[in-house]
Amino acid sequence: MQVVSARNITEHNQAQEAFRIRENSRRKQSQSLVELARSKTFQEGNLNAVLREITETAARTLLVERVGVWLYNEERSKIECIDLYDVKTKEHTFGNWLLKTNCPAYFQALEEERTIAAHDARNDTRTQELSESYLSVLGITSLLDAPIWLEGRLVGVVCHEHIGESRQWTLEEETFAGSIADFVTMAIEASERNFVQEALRQSEAQFRAIFERSSIGIGLIDMKAQIVDTNLALCEILGYSREDLYGKRFTDYISIERGDLKLYKQLMLGIRTDLKTTSRDDLQPSKHQEQLVERHRIEMERRCRHQNGGLVWTHISVSVIPGSNGEPEFFLAMIEDITERKQTELKLRASQEAAEAASRAKSEFLATMSHELRTPLNAIMGLSQLLQQEIVGSLNEKQNEYVSCIYSSGEHLLALINDILDLSKVEAGKEELLLSPLPVSDLCNYVIWTVRDRALEKGLQLTHEIHLEADICIADERHIKQMLLNLLTNAIKFTPVGQVSLVVKKVPQGITFTVSDTGIGIDSNHFQFLFEPFKQLDSQLNRQYEGTGLGLALTRKLARLHGGDVTVTSTLGKGSQFTLFLPNPVHPRDEGANFTLSSSSSLSSSSSIIPTNKTILLVEEEENTATVLQDYLHTIGYQVKWIDNGNDFLKQVQNLQPDLVFFDFQLAEDVRILNLLNILRQEPSWEDLPIVMMTFSEPLEEEISKLPGNVNDYLVKPIRIVQLESILIRYLS
Repeated sequence: MQVVSARNITEHNQAQEAFRIRENSRRKQSQSLVELARSKTFQEGNLNAVLREITETAARTLLVERVGVWLYNEERSKIECIDLYDVKTKEHTFGNWLLKTNCPAYFQALEEERTIAAHDARNDTRTQELSESYLSVLGITSLLDAPIWLEGRLVGVVCHEHIGESRQWTLEEETFAGSIADFVTMAIEASERNFVQEALRQSEAQFRAIFERSSIGIGLIDMKAQIVDTNLALCEILGYSREDLYGKRFTDYISIERGDLKLYKQLMLGIRTDLKTTSRDDLQPSKHQEQLVERHRIEMERRCRHQNGGLVWTHISVSVIPGSNGEPEFFLAMIEDITERKQTELKLRASQEAAEAASRAKSEFLATMSHELRTPLNAIMGLSQLLQQEIVGSLNEKQNEYVSCIYSSGEHLLALINDILDLSKVEAGKEELLLSPLPVSDLCNYVIWTVRDRALEKGLQLTHEIHLEADICIADERHIKQMLLNLLTNAIKFTPVGQVSLVVKKVPQGITFTVSDTGIGIDSNHFQFLFEPFKQLDSQLNRQYEGTGLGLALTRKLARLHGGDVTVTSTLGKGSQFTLFLPNPVHPRDEGANFTLSSSSSLSSSSSIIPTNKTILLVEEEENTATVLQDYLHTIGYQVKWIDNGNDFLKQVQNLQPDLVFFDFQLAEDVRILNLLNILRQEPSWEDLPIVMMTFSEPLEEEISKLPGNVNDYLVKPIRIVQLESILIRYLS
């Protein structure tokens, strides 16, 4: 009897087969990862090529239809596909994107999970938001997504997309997907590293090219003053080859002056001190830190010894280059050959000194000759008047004609001498203004009556108009009459037919006297010559109209001496319009008394007209300008606080309660400082605080328009005391 035993091993075989499949799959995944790690594409650093290889490997290993790499945009508002591999078409595409706001659950899952293994992607709570717009359209049933992390930050995701029946992702497949995401991270890091290295190589190459091709000599010098490297320009300046200069002492080739060694020591000490200070400072850059670059450089003009024995004038700028530890390691010397410029400067200086000497001699001569010139003219004009009155006997018609001619010629000559002497005084800074409050109506009546006969002789209509607000002006009576007469006389002289008018208006900054005519007009190309002494616009005018060209030059200089100006608008053949502007009138404490304001900036001139015991806030970046203003304002009795930046401007205004602010226009160009001014103007207690900008030139209209409502007035640097006193009178009276 035989006993047969039978056992069902189907399950065992199935388990063995599943184990074999898993082992093959694991082996295949490991093999793929090893191949990626050894890939030469990674070493080349081309991100697009690496991503193509990664997506193809992942699709082939996991047997999925599509694998894509998606990265966040800069705003982190969406992820964008930068590479998508389709197994069926064997093509790589890019460009799709997914908004974060449309899929909040999916993006939240990316942040929280190592992988998103969605077997039924259309119903999985993490991925169902993608169903309608993406999964259903492409037939995707299962998703295996692995987030991409870079330096602890989520930057994107690798998506493995399965099409067909739902797929159960194994733990090994999830681990593999995470490894693929890690490879993408390494690819991004390698690409960024290669980009930085390439940029560094290019930067070094560009620096070397600039170093070699610079027209300015450049030398690198160690702490022992030995030359480490030079460019071709420095070799040409000194006449030596690079090999000759290498290792030599830099100071052997330049002239040393007393104090140079001290400068170098201060330069070294300064950088060490600043390093300690910087280490204690906050992260926000301070004004002190911004000035470190300037403090780490010295500039000087020195003569260098050429190889042929000659001397070369150079401008040398020496800077300190710190090492990795912050300690000084090299000196960088920039050397420019300024021999030609120096020779030109010496010639110009000699010419300037000669011109100044001639100008002084002219002024002294004119001042000395004033009495001698006026005395005989006074006699000529006085005696001719006596003859006209027939005190010593009657004259016949011809004799009367001769005497009248003598008198008018003397009067013309005297006016010419007065103009020359006045112009000379103004240019020499010796003209004094006897300022007093003057009724505008009296001034206009006087000048109109004076030129009336000349206008009538030519048949011109002469009119004047005074606005009601323009009743008083502060000016030197003789000089304002002189200015108005010059403008009216010129208008009548150059107007053959028509009319001449004088209109006086009150403007916010002061008062204007506008003389208009319907005369020959002026070409705009000739405006630049109008106010130059002894110039008429062309030879034809010189022959047709008498004159020396002094009137307008003197008028503008006198106007500016008052703190005002003269401007012109004109159309050739239609007429001209000259406007004399004088600052706002201010009544002195004693209206019956005159007071003196000298163009030589006498301190006593302001004491009788400017109220003191006021506080002024001076915001000025440049120290020399601030020192001059601060010293002068202190001298005439003001309390002055100076700050060299606008950072604590509002705090100073609150503490000082100033009556006037002088503000450097360059500081106001900073948007932060401009915001401070706007904030100040929004405070009711400070909306009327006078703010005066200080500029290097007349501000353009577009520059002024940037400061609406902030600025009351401006001063042009270098600031003249006359203009400064005009501002003080205007706003602190």
